[in-house]
Amino acid sequence: MLACLRITSRNADETHAIGRLIGSNARPGDLFLLTGPLGAGKTCLTQGIAWGLGVKERPRSPTFVLLARYSGRLTIHHADLFRIEGAADALTLGLDDCLNDDDVCIVEWADRAPELFVEPSLRIEMDHHPNENDTRTITLQTDHSQYQPILNALAARERR
Repeated sequence: MLACLRITSRNADETHAIGRLIGSNARPGDLFLLTGPLGAGKTCLTQGIAWGLGVKERPRSPTFVLLARYSGRLTIHHADLFRIEGAADALTLGLDDCLNDDDVCIVEWADRAPELFVEPSLRIEMDHHPNENDTRTITLQTDHSQYQPILNALAARERR
């Protein structure tokens, strides 16, 4: 059963708050696949997820290092596939080693190597609205029940 939730974020603080809620509900083995155009807020959401998992530092986009690791309540692997040419390039990063049952993996530009991600995942599509300042649309989709608590928490936030 496919579950889908669409959220509007009006600024970076709201995007961070949405990410924090995702992170505070994250569990070992969670895989968050972020897609969307440049400037859509993928790194901003990732920062919120990391902070929700108890990371003290400010995660940065690993566009040039491609893979970063953070320690919080769980270990987080943060990958940015913007500069890769496909799945083979992503595998040379060691990304397959990051997809395990103990850690959380956040992948920006996951659509650059979709064949790598056969595990249960929460797909997060982000888009920005250039004519509406910092407004973003965040669409979360999954067909795995392990992500239902995250979707429930986000839906409850939206009802407030």
